[in-house]
Amino acid sequence: MNPEAQQEARQAERQAVERLERAVRAAENALIEYEIAVETFRVEVDNFSRLHEQRLGPLYNRIEELDVLIAEAVAARTGDPEDLRRAQAARATFLPMPAVEELYQGWMDANGLPPEATAMLTGQRVKPPERVRPSERARRLYRELVRAAHPDLAQEDAERERREDFMTRVNKAYADGDEDLLAELAEEWAAGPPDPGEREAVRSEELYARLEWLARRKEMLAEVAAGLESSAIGSMLKLARDDPDGLLEEIAEGLRARIAEKEARLAELVGPDGRAGQPGPAGPADSGWTG
Repeated sequence: MNPEAQQEARQAERQAVERLERAVRAAENALIEYEIAVETFRVEVDNFSRLHEQRLGPLYNRIEELDVLIAEAVAARTGDPEDLRRAQAARATFLPMPAVEELYQGWMDANGLPPEATAMLTGQRVKPPERVRPSERARRLYRELVRAAHPDLAQEDAERERREDFMTRVNKAYADGDEDLLAELAEEWAAGPPDPGEREAVRSEELYARLEWLARRKEMLAEVAAGLESSAIGSMLKLARDDPDGLLEEIAEGLRARIAEKEARLAELVGPDGRAGQPGPAGPADSGWTG
């Protein structure tokens, strides 16, 4: 092959490698955007689950308690053996919601552990989330940090490890909805060592291997996203993408209406003197309900 033909062949090879590099960079950016979307949805599902239990758990518990009290009032009024059996079965399965957390003002949970210890054992935050979706500012800061500091953008092991440690802190701050900490992390990253320069040309085989890894990573994230979306909480969250906190309040209103109906029914059964034959083991006055 003459020198001119060899030069043309090398030029064609370089152009092919450059096209492949552009494809890899595009795939990396697309994967990062997808990871941001999946992580954001995971945080929303986690927050929605916690707030669902925090805000609606006492209401569901009150409904169960009223069902027990109504069953006991019916049994006390009728004296029917079958009604008595139902009341006893209902009482046996009812577990009043512990009020330990409220009594200790959040310093201890229902298992007797301080929240810091629970967080260490479970990997969960100390304070419950205030809302389902992180604020707009938190989401903006998170996206900017992920785009700048994502470990997959590193070319050396030491840099990848630094980015992974940093992103662990970023993900924790985002899950907690801590805007101030995210802003501090953004300043920290901006003041840190600069990103590595443009990487040297790499072999086509390496780039193809990179594309294959990115594709596998995307498939794994797709499975995670599908699992989140198919979960009970994820399905509920998809019903109110624009206002998930409003959905919780809407459900709470429905539960409060059911509670009012059941309380009215119980009042009819026990009468003005608050008794219906022999009272059950626990009545409305000593049920522990404060809602």
